[in-house]
Amino acid sequence: MKKKINAVRRSVMKSLTKNIGKSHAEGKLNKNFKVKRVLISRPNHRLGNILLLTPLVQEIENTFPDAKIDLFVKGGVTPIIFKNYKSVNNIYQLPKKPFSNLFKYIKGWFALKWNKYDLAINATQGSSSGRLSISLADADYKFFGEEVENIKSQHSDYNHIAKNTIYNLRYYLTQIGLDENKSEVPFLDLKLDQSEIEDGKKKLHNIVKNDKKTICLFTNATGDKCYSESWWTSFYDKLEATFPDYNIIELLPVENISKLNFKIPNFYSKDVREMCGFIANCAIFIAADNGVMHLASASGVPTIGLFSVTDENMYKPYNHKSLSVNTNNVDNDKVMELIKTSLN
Repeated sequence: MKKKINAVRRSVMKSLTKNIGKSHAEGKLNKNFKVKRVLISRPNHRLGNILLLTPLVQEIENTFPDAKIDLFVKGGVTPIIFKNYKSVNNIYQLPKKPFSNLFKYIKGWFALKWNKYDLAINATQGSSSGRLSISLADADYKFFGEEVENIKSQHSDYNHIAKNTIYNLRYYLTQIGLDENKSEVPFLDLKLDQSEIEDGKKKLHNIVKNDKKTICLFTNATGDKCYSESWWTSFYDKLEATFPDYNIIELLPVENISKLNFKIPNFYSKDVREMCGFIANCAIFIAADNGVMHLASASGVPTIGLFSVTDENMYKPYNHKSLSVNTNNVDNDKVMELIKTSLN
């Protein structure tokens, strides 16, 4: 029932906001105009979706080094993720459950009118509330996130949710007078500090008690993305036989459950940054498509994303040696070969 209600809500919002806002390039940036204040809107509370904002924030930092960035989001995880981003100024957080805190929800929307921005950006095209928030914002230039048909063919990774907006934004900025940016799209990055990495190293060593490299598994996911206990058992048996010289451990989800029935060493934490620091000390991380998969990618560790129902071209992990696997098309032997590639 909850899924049906959310589907109806999204359909209604999409219908109401489909004609709201069009990015425009009528006013060219003149030489004296400086982008000092930027608003990025992503009213979503999920860990993965907020992590997928980090490349866009880095893009703004690289394009406008002196700019301060405000984030319009939902839920409480955003300040944790952007803790070490010096460019991030204000974070306006809508409550995760609007009707449980209606006053805070309304106040959050009014915050869009409190500040004047040079540039306001809707971080994802499919967000109706994102489009609405940019429409309400007081900004000289507004980017609503719509696709640009003539640049789709120029980028093989255009459909990736973290990259799509950046490619479209780059095109928009050329239309208002900036030079074209052809550099590589930034990776997801939690910007761990050295103390967080060292703490993760100690916690990992306390579990494995040796100097061998470690493969880390995360066996949980939401809904149909979650693989069964039998699938993970078969996968683990193959992994253990293929990589006898590696430690294999499991990172547990917040629910403290395991599709391997806790039969291998494990690590549990509710602290996102502590989890990321722990993952950063592993040789490779393997998980189904979920927020923790993106957290691993944001740690810089090679990440293998397992996909069976969602579109890997939209959500695959990407950094050096990271890749996605469609388990409908390949068997465990092939996955082992791909893992070897990432480990080398």
